[in-house]
Parts: sequence; C-alpha cells; structure tokens
Amino acid sequence: MKVYEFGEADKPVIMLFPGTCCYWKSNFGHVIPGLSEHFRTLVVSYSGFDETEHSTFISELDETEKIEQYIREKLGGKLYAAYGCSLGGSFVSLLVSRRKIHIEHAIIGSSDMDQAPKWLAKLETAIMIPMFYPLITGKGSSMFQKMFEKKMNDGNDSSDYMKRFMEIMKGDGSLDMSFISKTSMKNQFCTDLYTKVGEHINVPGTVIHVFYAKKMGEKYLDRYKLHFADPDIREFDLQHEELLLDADRWVKEVCDACMILD
Repeated sequence: MKVYEFGEADKPVIMLFPGTCCYWKSNFGHVIPGLSEHFRTLVVSYSGFDETEHSTFISELDETEKIEQYIREKLGGKLYAAYGCSLGGSFVSLLVSRRKIHIEHAIIGSSDMDQAPKWLAKLETAIMIPMFYPLITGKGSSMFQKMFEKKMNDGNDSSDYMKRFMEIMKGDGSLDMSFISKTSMKNQFCTDLYTKVGEHINVPGTVIHVFYAKKMGEKYLDRYKLHFADPDIREFDLQHEELLLDADRWVKEVCDACMILD
C-alpha cells in the first residue's frame, strides 16, 4: 500500500480512496490539481494495484489496518476529510466505525454498499472476475472486453458515461495494467462484499456526507440510512460516481461539504 501526496503541507488534509479495481491516478488524477488548491491531498494506492511495488491485496480489513497505521504514524491519527469512490466508501466507513483514527468529514461517493454472506461473495467473485480481469489488465479472454467496447461505442448517453467511467478505472489505455494479479482482484472484490461496515454509524466529531447518485435507485438511499445514523445526504440526478467525472463540479461539492471557502 502506498500513499501519494500533493499540495501544501499547511492545508487541511484530505485522503482519497479509489474504487474497485481502479488505478489511483486514473481515478483521481483529473481532480488533484483543483483539489490541491484547497487541501493537502493524499491518494491511497491499494496493495496489489500499484506498479511500483510487488504486493498483494489480502483483504479489506488488512488494508484498512495498513491505512490506519499510516494515518497514525504520518498524520497524528487524524484526517480533516476523506473521500471514498465506490469501494473506497467502504474503506471510509470502516475507518470511521473502527475509531482507530479520526475523520472530521467522511464523504461516501455514491458507493453501492453491497453486502453478502461469504459463500455468496465467493460465488459472485467467481462469476465476475473472469469478465473483469481481462477488461482491466488486457490478460486472458477478450470476449467480454469486445462486448463492453461495442456497448461503449453505441453513441448514446449511456455509452458516453461508460467510456468516461472506464477511464477512471484504468485510464486511457496508455498504462500496462498487467501488474495487477488475479489474486489481488479476487481478494478485493470478494472481501469488500462480505466485510461488514456496521450499521447506524455515529462518531462524535465526524460528519458523514453521502453523494447520493439518484439514478442508482432509492434502495441505495435506504442503505445509506441503515449504515449511517445521521448522514448528510447530498442528492445528485446522476449515475454511479458520475459526479466525479466532472472535475470542477466535484471539487466544488467536496469543498462545500467540508466547509472550505474560496
């Protein structure tokens, strides 16, 4: 696990957590310049998903413990803010609920908060990874990749969203993502499903903000209200993490949630 840092040291600290199978720079590279005008910006690169180290993603809890240790050792155990993209929302939720470190503003970025028993998580992983692994790394069967590319080239609003969303997962294709092992991808996907993040999370001094993507459906709003005791729900008529695709608007919304004024 590595952490990349940007911005001035005297600004409030925000830590960004990538989504499922996402490369950190693809996920957040486009928002770092704007965000760093307001924050000391730290981006987590998960074990097994960074080309500069030889490591394996073991489990969501194992990775959470590494992140907690980093925050305690490097940041005095405190973050002013944290943003979790998709899977990253699970990490932010765990960091808050475990109370090993403290976050003032915890932002959940339209995470689906899917939870499943371990047997079902393993089954879903066995079904999904053979499709996702070639799509992200370019290794293995390309059948699903060809089907996905066909849908991305349909020329409608949905295909445009899919294209842009794939860019925040793996970039523009210029980086060889084959350094990601199938084991790391399996472990990340599976343990995220069966690791419980808690219910009615409420920590004094922490405000949980949820960027609710309304087009995902109301069941996700119900999940947020189950997991968090008194969340600040910020509703957007968008799809999953679509707000993040608009860098200027996303930075503005993050600053607004964290009460950072221009």
